[in-house]
Amino acid sequence: MNKDIISGKWTQLKGKAQARWGDLTDDVFDVAEGDGKYLAGKLQEKYGWERQKAEDEVRDFERSL
Repeated sequence: MNKDIISGKWTQLKGKAQARWGDLTDDVFDVAEGDGKYLAGKLQEKYGWERQKAEDEVRDFERSL
């Protein structure tokens, strides 16, 4: 699924993202609006992951859609 589709359907996909990363708040997902780099940054911040791990998590999520 490409970035434009993810951004366009973010409201629907937000629930799946929240289920996967439950420690992130609604505000984070509202601001992210499908922006993978922003989301990866927040994952790093919240979970203490390395940048590569956070980016891999976001990519895996995108592929699972």
